[in-house]
Amino acid sequence: MAAPARLLALAALVLVLLLTAAPGADALRSLGVGDDAGAAVAQGDAAVDLNATGFDAFLGAAREPFAVVEFFAHWCPACRNYKPHYEKVAKLFNGPDAAHPGRVLMARVDCALKANVDLCSRFSVDHYPFLLWGPPTKFVKAKWDRKQEKSEIKLIDDGRTAERLLKWINKQLESSFTLDDKKYENESMLPKNASDPEQIVRAIYDVEEATAHALQIILEHKMIKPETRDSLVRFLQILVAHHPSKRCRRGSAELLINFDDHWPSNVSLSSQDSSRMLESVETDDHKICGKEVPHGYWMFCRGSKSETRGFSCGLWVLLHSLTVQIGDGESQSTFTSICDFIHNFFICEECRKHFYEMCSSVSVPFKSARDLSLWLWSTHNKVNERLMKDEKDLGTGDPSFPKVVWPPKALCPSCYRSSSRTGDEAVQVDWNEDEVFSFLINYYGKTLVSSYKETYMESQEKKLVGHVGPLSDDLSSSAARVPIGAALGVAVASCTFGALACFWRAQQKNRKQRKNWN
Repeated sequence: MAAPARLLALAALVLVLLLTAAPGADALRSLGVGDDAGAAVAQGDAAVDLNATGFDAFLGAAREPFAVVEFFAHWCPACRNYKPHYEKVAKLFNGPDAAHPGRVLMARVDCALKANVDLCSRFSVDHYPFLLWGPPTKFVKAKWDRKQEKSEIKLIDDGRTAERLLKWINKQLESSFTLDDKKYENESMLPKNASDPEQIVRAIYDVEEATAHALQIILEHKMIKPETRDSLVRFLQILVAHHPSKRCRRGSAELLINFDDHWPSNVSLSSQDSSRMLESVETDDHKICGKEVPHGYWMFCRGSKSETRGFSCGLWVLLHSLTVQIGDGESQSTFTSICDFIHNFFICEECRKHFYEMCSSVSVPFKSARDLSLWLWSTHNKVNERLMKDEKDLGTGDPSFPKVVWPPKALCPSCYRSSSRTGDEAVQVDWNEDEVFSFLINYYGKTLVSSYKETYMESQEKKLVGHVGPLSDDLSSSAARVPIGAALGVAVASCTFGALACFWRAQQKNRKQRKNWN
């Protein structure tokens, strides 16, 4: 092969690799890909300009779940007047200052360019501006017209202003974005007053995100195995009963009801059938806390650096919240479920090992929620103390959020009987544990869940009373069809909740069985 030909082939290969390795408009900005490669971002524009050369490759490599493609003509006055409207919406989703990155890819194609005529014909563009919506991959090598049935590409027929276009998008995403939404900036989002107990109210969103992220990790790393499935079932039962977010309780219940369909107890994940089941859950895009859980927008748990706090902080808040809402009779089973969940599903090996060692050091069963809450609080402080030393030596801590003993005196002065510093500058505290427990209940319980007046199971109980009447003699035979381990786990989690959840789950499974028999 001649040298010029080899150079051209190499350049083409590099371009393809770069386009498929980086997502959306951010990829273009980071790589500096120009118009001759089929995509470009005009100076100051958020929407990506595509042309026929790279249209399919670019959309095929996009990681956003949805795309809006505007087909226009640069000579069209209406298109020029519409561009500011389109850009207002594009800036919400595209670019470094996007308020909601990764949700929608906003792109455009100039049909007035000769190179794009065939591309515009593929999508039956008959007026300008012409907007289409759909998953980016569905645009690849596609042909579309208005008469097509069951197409995932849709014509946006009500997007003539920025407000109307965003309203249309919100309807598709079941979201409530506004044109005034701004990017969360680290410094502006940091809690400014550590002594303000109301700061924890913002953590409800972080607890939701941490819950969703934990399930995502479990699915992506295929961590549900015959030896771990029961521990996940038990943890989900606690979430159904006590998660501080109503929509997470609902999503946990739905996942629990269908758990045996996805992961039967007698199937190993190494089998082909089990892999297919796992793929079905991922394909269904199950959202344990609903569709609108934020991703990467930590609020209470937001660090001043992108690599600090976040998920681990949100998970700690969730665990504290669970321990202050359980009944005394649930304390030991909740302790076991939390320890097993971290041991089986927390992917940081060192953190998992340390936590499980502290779990294993507990020799006496917990008899009250108070004892469990104080144990988790003490454990968290021991973790902070260890990390405090590591971060100081390695310089990896968050300067705005250095590890401290919790709660600080400014947040709970009555929790401290006295405090002093040792020779190595560590803080030695004589705690008033009664006051600490009272603080934990109010901080991680009442304050955090103040916006959720009715529990999910209470709402389900009302439906059951209204639709299925009082519990009948059929309950025993129905419940018998629920796997023994799952049924016992539910009952142990909470007596009142256990009976209701077990009955509800049994009814759902029996309904499915009757449907299959018919």
